[in-house]
Amino acid sequence: MKVSFAAMLLLCLLLSFSFFELSSAGSGFCFPKCAKRCSKAGMKDRCMKFCGICCSKCKCVPSGTYGNKHECPCYRDLKNSKGKGKCP
Repeated sequence: MKVSFAAMLLLCLLLSFSFFELSSAGSGFCFPKCAKRCSKAGMKDRCMKFCGICCSKCKCVPSGTYGNKHECPCYRDLKNSKGKGKCP
């Protein structure tokens, strides 16, 4: 009984680490790309927030600090509630 409980506990622990690794991989991809994208923005914190949201949904960020949105159509096509572009 104790062996099966220990095995189950170990299995749950391993699974939780793998889920944590997957969830942090997205931010590990998005943060440096958004930092580069927002490096010349006037409101960096706001730019980083929206870039992070867009990156997590689209899994891509256009190159450069402005424009090049044709490289990532999902990023380009996300709209805010007013119908304007959401992503910086």
